[in-house]
Amino acid sequence: MYTPFNLSGRGVVVTGGNGGIGLGMARALLASGASVAIWGSNPDKTAQAKTQLTTACGDASRVHAFVCDVGEEAQVEATFAASVAALGQVDACFANAGVSGKGTSVLDMDLAEFRRVQRINVEGVFLTFRAAARHMAAHGQGGSLVATASTAAVEGAARNSHYGASKGAVTSYVRALAVELARHRIRVNSILPGWIVTDMTQRSVTNPKFADAVIPRIPARRWGEIDDFGGIAVYLASQASSYTTGEQFVIDGGYTKF
Repeated sequence: MYTPFNLSGRGVVVTGGNGGIGLGMARALLASGASVAIWGSNPDKTAQAKTQLTTACGDASRVHAFVCDVGEEAQVEATFAASVAALGQVDACFANAGVSGKGTSVLDMDLAEFRRVQRINVEGVFLTFRAAARHMAAHGQGGSLVATASTAAVEGAARNSHYGASKGAVTSYVRALAVELARHRIRVNSILPGWIVTDMTQRSVTNPKFADAVIPRIPARRWGEIDDFGGIAVYLASQASSYTTGEQFVIDGGYTKF
């Protein structure tokens, strides 16, 4: 029997795990045997997600939830320490928390709006990965760091330049860490989602005009779902990906290829 995808006994952190792609990842990781700590900035949403995940996996002892603003250094440090205490050890960390742009032209964008996006999408990844990498290097057993970027990192994101810039930065950061942390047996990869049905994209994907323009450009002819990210999450958290690092995994139904 081939067992590298079995995550029993592994501890995993998923930031932004209280909804969207992060929730889909957490659901699959738990189904594969991992213990998971989800982080979210909204207390009610985070508590609801914990209940949902506990019901799905049937084992409350493997589901932990923490409220954390990943843009705040002290909160990230404290929450990561609490996650280690809950899980015993963190073997994989998904820096998935992010915010969207507001469809603002660069001609009208102020510095505060640009920094709002970088604070979570770039600095949040840095703070989360730094805490995880320090922990993994210290326990000496390696691990997996995974950042959620976006196809906006490789396309021209008109009226969303600050978002595209943030996700491009994340993919570059991932490649650098993949080289730097390999000596500690820590592998680092990124996931680039296309158009996925989440709270963040709800207004766009439910707009008939937008859907008529975009769906024909997706070879799969549908929007992505959060559970489409379960497989890649399990793969990257598992020993099946032990020789995979510095890569970008595009999950977009073929959108960027057409």
